[in-house]
Amino acid sequence: MFSVAVIEDAAAAEVSLDPVRARLLAELVEPASATMLAARVGLPRQKVNYHLRTLESHGLVELVEERRKGNVTERMMRATAASYVISPAALAAVQPDPAAAPDRLSARWLLAVAGRLVRDVGVLITGAAKAKQRVATFALDGEVRFASAADRAAFAEELATAVTTLVAKYHDESAENGRPHRVVVAVHPSVPEESDRGV
Repeated sequence: MFSVAVIEDAAAAEVSLDPVRARLLAELVEPASATMLAARVGLPRQKVNYHLRTLESHGLVELVEERRKGNVTERMMRATAASYVISPAALAAVQPDPAAAPDRLSARWLLAVAGRLVRDVGVLITGAAKAKQRVATFALDGEVRFASAADRAAFAEELATAVTTLVAKYHDESAENGRPHRVVVAVHPSVPEESDRGV
């Protein structure tokens, strides 16, 4: 099971967004049968089986074991990931395009960049899984508390200068076997976790 999987197919995205199926995916972090799940979610076993077959056909759950119980074969299923992210590729016709209106101070442009990041990394993960390889990535996540809007603006300017200098130092347009890498740096107000908001 993967910690996170990216859903790139529109039909799989639609299936995953159904409230009953989303609940089953959450329950299937640990393997369970339709009978076990039926008791947990309060649905008839046949209904749960129907939803499991649909999830399985879209690669969102997988068979981990078959157990024989008398005349019945119990199928133990598990989600293919602990959590899922839906790629903008699932809505290809309306996915965001950061090139359409680049504005480094726009929250909507930041969202378009983040959407492209999800799409691109999803494609890379899918390709790497097929090739049985890892994707070479690096991420940094942190938090900074600014005393004022002026400090925030100064930080952004220094950050932009530092990253531009670093990129100029290592970027080699003439590297014959080089591979381009995208660099994304974002600064946005922190959103409290649900537990901090009292939800």
